Amino acid sequence: MHKRPLGNSTLSIAPLAFGGNVFGWSVDEKRSFELLDAFVDAGGNLIDTADVYSAWVPGNRGGESETIIGRWLKQGGKRAQVVISTKVGKWVQQPGLSPANIQQAVDGSLSRLQVDCIDLYQAHEDDASVPLEETLDAFGRLIDQGKVRAIGASNYGAARFAEALAVSRKHGLPRYESLQPEYNLVSRAGYEKELEPLIRRENIGVISYYALASGFLSGKYRSTADLAKSAARGGAVKKFLNPHGLQVLAALDAVAAAHHATPAQVALAWLIARPGLTAPIVSATSVGQWQELLGATTLELDPDEIARLDLASA
Repeated sequence: MHKRPLGNSTLSIAPLAFGGNVFGWSVDEKRSFELLDAFVDAGGNLIDTADVYSAWVPGNRGGESETIIGRWLKQGGKRAQVVISTKVGKWVQQPGLSPANIQQAVDGSLSRLQVDCIDLYQAHEDDASVPLEETLDAFGRLIDQGKVRAIGASNYGAARFAEALAVSRKHGLPRYESLQPEYNLVSRAGYEKELEPLIRRENIGVISYYALASGFLSGKYRSTADLAKSAARGGAVKKFLNPHGLQVLAALDAVAAAHHATPAQVALAWLIARPGLTAPIVSATSVGQWQELLGATTLELDPDEIARLDLASA
């Protein structure tokens, strides 16, 4: 897979990232190892996780995803082939972006991941209670200590992200090189209206989440009866079962048929083709499912097909 630079950092990212939220939740350790092997063997390199994954699962406390990734790295010898991305700020055990919490949290993540350095360390969400200068200075110290290579942010609004970039410039601090927003064919406005012009102007890498809208864009859910197919996803998908969502699925079906592809592959190929977007994040629970999603990286949509999808999803 052709790799793309991540902002102004030295990191290069393959056009599809693996979402580690499923590790320790919907897939066990053995399956996680199989999925990660298949991902790397196919040329993928960015593995995205967070300290809080997967604290929402009964019996879990958080840190499970990082722990599984760490065990995989230890036994597989593939550290040099991957870019490890994790996050701080949302875990109830270590909440917020104070300098003290960032320093403590990174040591926990390094220990669970069994690595000396995290490639991309992200603020999982904004923490308005801490001045941006303090947060960015704390991240800068981690870079100086060799614990982190680059920093990024997730779930920041455009005004706050622009402010963070301005603070970095003013005080000579490391800047957020990436942004992780929600973005897909049925959730476009939040990213495109204000964030996209900013990130393209500032050359920020974009690693978008909910790339398949919790599975809706796979085409698996087309009626309320289909929601019963997944207890985990059904509730999240329900909001897309409306005339707009069904119109998007119809456009995906048409483009997919022309390429002998699946709706999911087309939805991801549309994201990959978006100027300024580095890599969408996707998760899989079986190797077969992952191999299907990887097909998006070789699917080239022509301008008319992109325009058709743009119009249907506008």
